[in-house]
Amino acid sequence: MTVIDSKTQGLRAGAVEERRTSYDSFAVSTLTPHLGAEIEGLDLSQPLSSEQQHDIRQVFTDWGVLVFRNQVLDREAHKRFGRYFGTLHVHPMNYARDTDPEVLIVKTTANSPYTAGDAWHSDVTCEAIPPLGSALYITETPECGGGDTLYADMCLAYELLSPAMQSFLEGLSAVHDGAIPYVDNYNSTPPEGGYPRNEHPVITVHPESGRKVLNVNSGFTSHIRGLRKWESRSLLDSLYDFVATTPKLHCRVQWEPNTLTLWDNRWTQHHAVWDYYPHSRYGERVSIIGTERPAGVLA
Repeated sequence: MTVIDSKTQGLRAGAVEERRTSYDSFAVSTLTPHLGAEIEGLDLSQPLSSEQQHDIRQVFTDWGVLVFRNQVLDREAHKRFGRYFGTLHVHPMNYARDTDPEVLIVKTTANSPYTAGDAWHSDVTCEAIPPLGSALYITETPECGGGDTLYADMCLAYELLSPAMQSFLEGLSAVHDGAIPYVDNYNSTPPEGGYPRNEHPVITVHPESGRKVLNVNSGFTSHIRGLRKWESRSLLDSLYDFVATTPKLHCRVQWEPNTLTLWDNRWTQHHAVWDYYPHSRYGERVSIIGTERPAGVLA
């Protein structure tokens, strides 16, 4: 008779540890048992107290995707919220735009050739230090519905892999290339010197939780170092398919006007669903610069 230990059985079922759901400064309603929470009782148009900031950082570590509804924010309030987590990031494509460099416009209309983020990805992983997180503030949603964003828990994705695959991936690194989305998909003219291109471990360790993270994404990862081209392509496509077709990894944010969602870019991926053509959606995003390069397991 085969004996399955409780840890293995839990991973096979997609079980996750119980996490904190009670905070002193606000109320929390979770989206799934492992990822996502709606925050009630905060007005982000006003500065947060030190206690509120402390609790926000904690719930951010615990749940990864935070949804704040009924927020009426100007750009300065939006940026102030982002700065609670660090220095604001300047998106590589903003170099050629006559807008606030710290604000990325996310606008889709009937005339748009594409919508930003319409594939599973983590933000700007082509940079040497990818963003720690992003905060998207949506003010216009399609009147017909649609335009949701899906998020995936990449810690749980790692945990659901076989031990043999985990061990194999932990010794690998992959190249993340900004030309893949910005030139190949968005037809953007790159800046002098091109868009960023950097190498990161395939399995990283989250600097705060210590959990291991599957760190390749279809938006930016071009290939895995040390493998033959067909080996790299087959492995990456299998991992991408696993993320896209495993619902237990996902939570879903249904946007309403004046909703802000903050996500931890270090252990989530997301997919902005373009299912509302020819209707429109408008938002603005700020991202927070990470504090260090992604660290691998061996480091």
